[in-house]
Amino acid sequence: MQAEHNSKSELARYFLRLGFLGFGGPVALVGQMERELVNDKKWLTKEQMRESIAICQSLPGPLAIQVGIYVAWLRCGFWGAWIGGWCFILPNFIIVAALGALYVYLGGLQPVTAIFYGVSPAVIALILHSCYRLAKLGMEDWLQWAIAGVCLVVTVVLQAEVALLFIGAGIVGILYYGNVLKRSSTAMQIVVIPAAAPAIAPVATGSTLGKLLLFFLKAGSLTFGSGLVIVPFLEQGLVQQYGWLDERQFLIAVAIGMISPGPVVITATFVGYLVAGFWGSLVSTVGIFLPSFLLVLIVAPLLARHRGNANVQGFVKGAYAAAIGTILGACILLGKIAIGDWLTVAIGVISLAVLFRWKVSNPALIAATAVVGLIAYPWLQPAWVMIK
Repeated sequence: MQAEHNSKSELARYFLRLGFLGFGGPVALVGQMERELVNDKKWLTKEQMRESIAICQSLPGPLAIQVGIYVAWLRCGFWGAWIGGWCFILPNFIIVAALGALYVYLGGLQPVTAIFYGVSPAVIALILHSCYRLAKLGMEDWLQWAIAGVCLVVTVVLQAEVALLFIGAGIVGILYYGNVLKRSSTAMQIVVIPAAAPAIAPVATGSTLGKLLLFFLKAGSLTFGSGLVIVPFLEQGLVQQYGWLDERQFLIAVAIGMISPGPVVITATFVGYLVAGFWGSLVSTVGIFLPSFLLVLIVAPLLARHRGNANVQGFVKGAYAAAIGTILGACILLGKIAIGDWLTVAIGVISLAVLFRWKVSNPALIAATAVVGLIAYPWLQPAWVMIK
């Protein structure tokens, strides 16, 4: 019992640290977990990490948080998943809720635009570098690269999350890598569960908190892909449907999600504070992340039971390839917002070169590019930053 308690304490400390210091979006965070938990701590094998990424990418919701929950479940079971997951989220919540309070009570965060200007190209570099590491971890043959290419093109063309991409890629993986003539019904059961689980019916309510909760429950339940791909869904609901934010406020909210540690969907916390203060930020945070816990904890035991099934392994390979392609597509979409002049091009290229040449920590890179943005923005006054 004491050993189990120590293990959970170690788990909590690790995810609290990751929550405070994990910059760069979902792929960077997953890449950091892969490096620290597989290579350094030896908590997982490479195969377990690859399976964790593939199944979590095939579920709706933020990838990094779901991988964290799944890893914590593998390490310490059901309660470990809840402890690890909320420890991962807590530092993000505190930081972003505080920024929301500053924005509301101090009349805006002018330096945020300058920081956003410098940090965004570095975020693109972090995504590309981490995606390279993840591709080395799990991309094995031509079919996976073909699946990734198709998913990349579809994501860029439609500029939105496409849930069926991951399910379809998994089915292709079953047909090519698995054995559909043996126990195919079991494999298809695994495939169908992620698609059917997240449906949430809208409920009429006059309460702003109730509307916030339902909106972010839906966002967390029905939005596939990385936190970067969730942005079009959020813009449609927050700006066009409810009118809670204008375009400029929404861009600032996205910037806050990008420059803060943790997943980009922590934007929900900032939005909640702008709409309904502290309780709005709390409700929005619970709404965006709660579906991830429920989905991962429902699917994880099924995966453990059927891990050796050839069809399940085929689904995992197909979904993993879809993950790589979709995240690269999101990277291209984000690049249209992040890169718009010679300096942002230079920041992106230099950041990528530094990441490949030296072992630089994500917080150090983010801090350096934030300083560049704070210095250069008043000098260059790039109007496109808040227009795109």
